[in-house]
Amino acid sequence: MPPTLSSLVHHSALKLTVRAGEDRLDVPVRWAHASELTDPVPYMEGGELLLITALKLDAENPEAMRRYVRRLAGAGVVGLGFAVGVNYDDIPEALVDAAAEEDLPLLEVPRRTPFLAISKAVSAAIAADQYRAVTAGFAAQRELTKQALTDGPEGLLAGLASQVDGWAALYDASGAVVATAPEWAGRRAARLTADVERLRERPAPASSVVGGPENEDRVELHTLGTGRRPKAALAVGTAAALGTAERYAVHSAIALLTLTTERSRSLQAAEQRVGAAVLRMLLAGQPDHARAVAGGLYGGLLDAPFRVIVAESASVSAARVVDSGTRVPVNKATAAVLVAASEANGDPLGALTEIVESAAARAGEAVLVVPEGP
Repeated sequence: MPPTLSSLVHHSALKLTVRAGEDRLDVPVRWAHASELTDPVPYMEGGELLLITALKLDAENPEAMRRYVRRLAGAGVVGLGFAVGVNYDDIPEALVDAAAEEDLPLLEVPRRTPFLAISKAVSAAIAADQYRAVTAGFAAQRELTKQALTDGPEGLLAGLASQVDGWAALYDASGAVVATAPEWAGRRAARLTADVERLRERPAPASSVVGGPENEDRVELHTLGTGRRPKAALAVGTAAALGTAERYAVHSAIALLTLTTERSRSLQAAEQRVGAAVLRMLLAGQPDHARAVAGGLYGGLLDAPFRVIVAESASVSAARVVDSGTRVPVNKATAAVLVAASEANGDPLGALTEIVESAAARAGEAVLVVPEGP
């Protein structure tokens, strides 16, 4: 957790005393800044503990203090530290009353506590919090890598969902949901398909934040892939914005899923090239060379003579049987079966495979199915 006003008040070396705004001490402190300007707001970013000695302030003027404190609170200053024993022996009542009216925490800083000590305490607490976040991020990366290696993308998604205390989903290149974790997130992920499609139209890498269905959660979308067109997308849903450690986990998941996606496509392309080379060798009458190239990729290769069916799912009528270099059209009965299979389940090639395997079994022949290749 980042430092808070409460942690500074309980810091034994600082000896700070709360004079107003006691109910707002749990507010995080982004920085401690000393300024004696009558209007330091133009130089503030919000989240600061402002340290003053009232060198240039009319700190006993109630109206001036109301305007001063109101402006600080409006700028996002989370607290005011007033050093006593410098210009004032005690904090003027006008400033105490103004801080109480705005519910702005007012801390009394004893003379023996330099502003530098407060700044160093805030800086050290911020550094420690960042170190914890980085350490947790590296631990999450190791765990996600382990899950990706043992259980694949599904295991990685489960690990990521646990790390961010939310859910995660993986989409393919078409925007369809491939996997989710936990399983109950499937319906939420499906409702974001349109957002994923819009994200895919942007040059990769791209990301966006969208509200979940019915404002159930906050969802981050990230494209996956190294090319200009994304290969997939990742969705991460959480109840609130991600912290530093959770952000590390998401970035690790993006890198691992990108690596998995690119590796799978590379392996698929390599297998297709090997399959095409093996097929060309078989057709050229070089079975020994074909076996040497294929290795154990397709199991035992067939012995000559070969019958090769070349089919394209886009056109059933394009199917041909290659036998001794002669192309023979598929007979009418087989074509009818393929058309029926296509109309029934859209898988004419699956039906063709069943027909060929059945015919081969009756003839006492073996069948080798080669993946689609160049």
